[in-house]
Formats: sequence, C-alpha cells, structure tokens
Amino acid sequence: MKTTRIQNEQESTETDLEPVSIFSYESQIDGSRNRITLHQHLFSFLLEGEKTVYYPGATVKIHPGQFLLLSAGNCLMSEKTVAPGGSYRSMLIFFDTNVLIDFFSRHPDMPATKISERHQEPVLLFEKDAFLQHFIESLEFMLAGGQSISLNRRLVKLEELLLYLGENYPGQLQKLRILSQQADDERLIRQAVTANLNQPVTVEELAFLCHTSLSTFKRRFAKIYGTSPNKWFLEKRMQKAAQLLKQGDYKVSEVYYEIGYENLSSFIQSFKQVYGVTPKQYQLAN
Repeated sequence: MKTTRIQNEQESTETDLEPVSIFSYESQIDGSRNRITLHQHLFSFLLEGEKTVYYPGATVKIHPGQFLLLSAGNCLMSEKTVAPGGSYRSMLIFFDTNVLIDFFSRHPDMPATKISERHQEPVLLFEKDAFLQHFIESLEFMLAGGQSISLNRRLVKLEELLLYLGENYPGQLQKLRILSQQADDERLIRQAVTANLNQPVTVEELAFLCHTSLSTFKRRFAKIYGTSPNKWFLEKRMQKAAQLLKQGDYKVSEVYYEIGYENLSSFIQSFKQVYGVTPKQYQLAN
C-alpha cells in the first residue's frame, strides 16, 4: 500500500499523501515533547501507553480506552510507555479534508449547526466502547501480514467510523463538520488568490469573490498565509517581476502589465519598496 511516509506517529510529510492512510504504530522508547506538523487530520487510537498533545488552546492527555481526532496543523506531542518493559502502541487513520467534505456532502442529515470560531477545537477526545474495540480489531486484521489495503477499503473503514460517531457523538461531529467548512473557506480563498495573483484586483474585490466581509477575508488570509493580503501580494508580484527582469526578454514597460499593475509608476514604486532599486536598475545589475 502506498502510504504517507512516516518515521513515527509524530512525523509526516505532504509528499505522496493518499486521501486515507491506516497505520499500526509501536515503540518501546519514550518520546520527548516534539514539534509536529500534521498535514492531514488524524484519528489516533491509543492501545497501550500514554499520549499528550498540546495545541495553542488545548492540552489533552489520553490513556488506553480513549482516542483523539487531531486536526491538521502544528502541535506538540509526546508519547510514553507506562510500565517497565511495556510498549507504546496506537492505531492511526490519516485523512485529508476533501474526504471530510465529500462525507458531509453525501450525508446531509448529519449535524449541520455551525459553531462560532471561538468554539472551534483542534483536538477532540472520544471514549472507546465495544463497537470501537471491534472496529480497531478489524483494522489490525486488515494490516496483519503487511498486505496491501486498497484505497476503497480504507475509505469504507473511515466512513464506517464517521457514521458511527455521527450517531453516538453528534455534538462532536458538529465540530468535525467545522473542519470541512473551514476547508471550503480556505480552498475558496486559495483558488481566488491563485487565479488573481497577476490580475489587477483589490483585496476588497477578493473578499467579495470569496463571499466574506473584508475583515473576515483578511483574518482568514492571515491564518492561511501568515501575513496580510497586501503584503503577500506585493512580495509575490515583485518576485515574479524580478524573475521576468532577469530573463531579459521583457522591458520594464512590459513587466508591470504581466504582473497585474495598471500603470508603470505604481509598479516602479512597489518594486523599489521591495528591492530598494528601480526595476531598470535591478535588470541592469542582474
């Protein structure tokens, strides 16, 4: 099975990520608190040992008999054994946001009440019961012998879990829906930014395209890109302008149009703001 490349439960990469991946993880070494970037959402079923996860607004410690849903993003994480000679064991299900969006689109009867942003939670705690114990055993059976598990079977197992949670943890599933709603918002913003990077659109117009107020767009943009829209667009456009100037195939009077500026003087002023020289001086020097 082609899977997320993972050194241990605490390390993953965006390279070759599949929509759903299932792992059995075991270690006899206590892990210190590490900085983790999860590129996908993660169900972590703790089978043996102890696990602690730290997000900006929440710290959660779990023991066997509990499991977590961790949203994609940055967190701190530690794992350890609880008895001499013991092990840390867990069952992991990684899945991307598009799978979540698809699930809720196909099951509109799932809880739909939106929770305000201040009540959004990056980590959700669940208690295992008899059904979930059998569910985990079924995953272990599927993984036994190192046999490949088809993507369709992985998708079916994740859907089985989500449907069960919807019936037994409706409040928690509401919070899970937030992840997909946020992803829709994020995807719309990324699409608008990508499509209009070299177009003469304003931040206000982008907010309109994304069906949000200007303040909401700026807040969501900063959460995605780590800076303000104006600063981000300025830097990206000037980077492209610098590349075009280095190629030598473009005149300064042609570059400004290529990167979405409506007049030459504004482009020259913006370029000098970023690089400290005029476009012509930059081109001659490079």
